[in-house]
Amino acid sequence: MTVPETSTIRILLADDHALVRRGVRLILDQEPDLEVVAEAGDGAEAIELARTHDVDLAVLDIAMPRLTGLQAARELAALKPDLRILMLTMHDNEQYFFQALKAGASGYVLKSVADQDLVAACRAAMRDEPFLYPGAVTALIRNYLDRARHGEETPDQVLTPREEEVLKLVAEGHSSKEIAELLFISIKTVQRHRANLLQKLGLRDRLELTRYAIRAGLIEP
Repeated sequence: MTVPETSTIRILLADDHALVRRGVRLILDQEPDLEVVAEAGDGAEAIELARTHDVDLAVLDIAMPRLTGLQAARELAALKPDLRILMLTMHDNEQYFFQALKAGASGYVLKSVADQDLVAACRAAMRDEPFLYPGAVTALIRNYLDRARHGEETPDQVLTPREEEVLKLVAEGHSSKEIAELLFISIKTVQRHRANLLQKLGLRDRLELTRYAIRAGLIEP
């Protein structure tokens, strides 16, 4: 009798804290069907590694420098449509949760219970099943009921992905010249995005943009 081979799920792990990555890797690598094959320290590095490594699943922290997990998830979903994505976060936050779903993630796992939930979430993602922690299920139901009660759909995201990238870099303290070089656009285009951000969000200066970026989960306080 032949024993069927179990295929190993190849995982890309992205978190800007090396200690967290080590802990998560220990949880995953002790499972026979899970293997971390690449590690990234930020969202931009995660995208580069996804280009060069054969991976089935990306486990992304939400709050990371350069590109957040949410921004990276959107890029990865476009780059590799078959790649499954899980968000790993310390934030039990409805806003992040809904943004994660919009970005293409199939699961949202809290770091505080990663030792209990993460392995199950990885396997669920590979079965094309969503994995939601209990608080997220409550938020999803409440959001649906609120929308149904008011007969409305949730509004589209206020900012474009490019505006969000510029906002994050402005909030991290980069100059217009640095932002232009990082995003491969002209300084004039950066300045136009900045002006649009201030107008759209009703804000006055870099400080208020930074506060908004923190509230939106683009950067850590």
